[in-house]
Amino acid sequence: MLGWGASDFFGGLCSRKKGPFITLFWSQSAGLVLTLSLFLFFSAHLNIPPAVAVLLPIAPIFYAAAFLFFYKGFQKGTISIIAATVNMWVVFSMMFAYIFLDQRLSKYQFIGAVMIIAGITLASLKWRDIKTQQLDRSAGIKETVLAALSFGVYFNISDVIVEHIGWLPTTLFVKAGIILYLLLFSLAARRKLDLAGTGLQTKVMIVLVGVLEAAASASVNFGLSVGDVILVSPIAGTLSIVTIAMAMGFLKEKINKIQMVGIVVTVFGIIFTAF
Repeated sequence: MLGWGASDFFGGLCSRKKGPFITLFWSQSAGLVLTLSLFLFFSAHLNIPPAVAVLLPIAPIFYAAAFLFFYKGFQKGTISIIAATVNMWVVFSMMFAYIFLDQRLSKYQFIGAVMIIAGITLASLKWRDIKTQQLDRSAGIKETVLAALSFGVYFNISDVIVEHIGWLPTTLFVKAGIILYLLLFSLAARRKLDLAGTGLQTKVMIVLVGVLEAAASASVNFGLSVGDVILVSPIAGTLSIVTIAMAMGFLKEKINKIQMVGIVVTVFGIIFTAF
């Protein structure tokens, strides 16, 4: 939650400066370095069943697509609206887990999940912005919905992979796959991936995005190794709270009463999921 919230905040800033494609490629490269370093501290096995081998090249496609759509949404739309819309990934993820993985929640976990979804939506939206931006209301929404759908599919695939090969190898293969796909696409499209003309501050920010996202991704995959995606998803979805807190600190944004209510509801929702 913490890593993704901070990563999304800085990723949104970087995508507006360098575009979604370059931001994702170099941030994932930085994240790959961190992931490889984790093998020095954690043991892992690489015995890959045939069924999982089929899913391994598919998972990075959905994860890469999710971030490209998400960053494109940030680039085109209003941050508060995009941040709220992408939270739909939690709904998609839980729905797919219920239908395809036959996962269920206890009564209190279900109540907590609903509270979290409602809370992060209230906390992310700035109702005044929505009312005053009549012409730009739909900017970036289509891309963000596609991002949410892709995230939902990815985390269900990741849940299956983690169950068989563990959280760390899953994180490694996904990051390596994303980098490989982006590199092949850039070569085919003759698209440059260099950071020429990029200021040091932006470069550091891109690296920070990758490190924070890798830490968050590894943490969520670890969560999937001990719990079901139908429960992990709403908890991970609280990343919006972190993004809001950073916007308050760095961009001096103020939160309104509705957002404060959303934060409180989210916190109580997280508590309910423990029962």
